[in-house]
Amino acid sequence: MASEAKDGGTELVFHPMDQFIVKPLLGDGAVGTFTITNVTFWMALTLLAIIGLLVLGTSGRATVPSRMQSIAELAYGFIRKMVEDVAGKDALPYFPMIMTLFMFIVFSNFLGLIPGSFTTTSHIAVTAVMAMAVFLFVTILGFVKNGVGFFSLFWISSAPLALRPILALIEVISYFVRPVSHSIRLAGNMMAGHAVIKVFAAFAPMVLISTGIGLVVTPLSILAITAIYALEVLVSFIQAYVFTILTCVYLKDALHPHH
Repeated sequence: MASEAKDGGTELVFHPMDQFIVKPLLGDGAVGTFTITNVTFWMALTLLAIIGLLVLGTSGRATVPSRMQSIAELAYGFIRKMVEDVAGKDALPYFPMIMTLFMFIVFSNFLGLIPGSFTTTSHIAVTAVMAMAVFLFVTILGFVKNGVGFFSLFWISSAPLALRPILALIEVISYFVRPVSHSIRLAGNMMAGHAVIKVFAAFAPMVLISTGIGLVVTPLSILAITAIYALEVLVSFIQAYVFTILTCVYLKDALHPHH
């Protein structure tokens, strides 16, 4: 964004992190407990998009599926196979939860790529809630299914006896770090990619400011934006996949804690 400099010239001013500011959807007032913000608006659009694909897209199921039905069936089969391969067939009763997580994250990521939109998964407040929900769910499930036998998850019986207490301490620490790494990985990757795109986008109008440097910088910045945007499309899916497959791994630990 260009603005007037103090010496009368024109300078380039941009704030790549402004796109992550939570603000009211209507007006410029303070954000309260029940304020409808840009975050809640794009979350609602995410839910509507998921409903449109999985409910409306499969409502008229046919032998020869439509495009929406094909996408919905591919997503269903992909996640179901992931749960079965990673966590085992006894984890299939929890498939709806994992499917919901994947669809919410992948749709949030892709909707965040629309110019002028808001990427809800770039906020640690959103990803931390999902990660903590997964952590509490698998921990409670582990104790319900295994009782005190769930503690065997931290006791590596195949290791030498002298090392087992040390390894147990490491396992306990790594277990409680799970929700932190689980949430920061997703939020950090989404925020970083969008911030880089915004930085390069700020150099695109330089042709309007300086015809000399701008004629070189502007095409390069547009090329960089295109390349990073394509990368972000891939990252949006990969991060949803990583979050989901880690959930499957944690679920497997809850169902089969024995090393």
